[in-house]
Amino acid sequence: MTPPEVATGLVAPGRGRGLLDVHRNRYLLSLITRKEIQVRYRGSVLGILWSYIKPAMQFAVFFVAMGLFLGLNRGLENYAVYLFSGIILMNLFNESFRNAARSVVENYNLIKKIYLPRELFPVSSLWVALAHFFPQVVVLVVACLFFGWVPGLAQVGAVLLGTAIVAVFSLGIGLLFATANVFFRDAENIVELLVMITTWASPVLYTWTMVRDAMAPWMFALYMLNPLTVATELFHFGFWQPTLDASSTWALPDAFFSLWVPVAIGVSLLFLFLGDLAFRRHEGTFAQEL
Repeated sequence: MTPPEVATGLVAPGRGRGLLDVHRNRYLLSLITRKEIQVRYRGSVLGILWSYIKPAMQFAVFFVAMGLFLGLNRGLENYAVYLFSGIILMNLFNESFRNAARSVVENYNLIKKIYLPRELFPVSSLWVALAHFFPQVVVLVVACLFFGWVPGLAQVGAVLLGTAIVAVFSLGIGLLFATANVFFRDAENIVELLVMITTWASPVLYTWTMVRDAMAPWMFALYMLNPLTVATELFHFGFWQPTLDASSTWALPDAFFSLWVPVAIGVSLLFLFLGDLAFRRHEGTFAQEL
């Protein structure tokens, strides 16, 4: 019989403590993150400059199509800032979610050879996305300064909170789909569909008031349950609102900060909890399934 003091020190093979193990393996996380960035730009002439070029081209396409052809820029002051502040936030979510969802499958060789906390792969995808997100924020800040951007503490806090909401939400849903993708490769197709519609499901190309005026109250409430909607408006509040003329009447309602921001935080944390729970429950069989 195994002595109690020995038995209590044993853990099930292939099982960890979820995201807590990521914190204990921060150095390993940094190695994986650097490896992902180096692999991404291996053989590339422009390298990290693609983090500037790709969103700039995306902005140009949307600005011409939505701003000029459909005339949204005529009804919205500083539409360029409004548009770009939403685009870079969606880029953060899309990149983090897409890469996290396939991170386990893409690292199957390493997972099948040694044990290490599997959560490191989805979390590293988030850090890589944040590394690409930072240059885009720098470009946005420069553009905002050109339009007379003078932020206060509330605006800076809104930007940081919006970024945190997207990071937590994308990691949570990324963990869920990373788990599903191990067993059902159709999950990747679902991820691509979700990535395709996220920009349209949040007030990036249009204003949230258009949705409020066109939908029934219960449908609008469902729309506002999307954490990306709230995070996008926090970015508009942080970057776009300070560039408006002093006579502008644009303002977010009090209910947005008192109700929808806490709801967005709660929904994001719920998805993170569910994603971590599902991942920990099934990670013990990842190696044999892959």
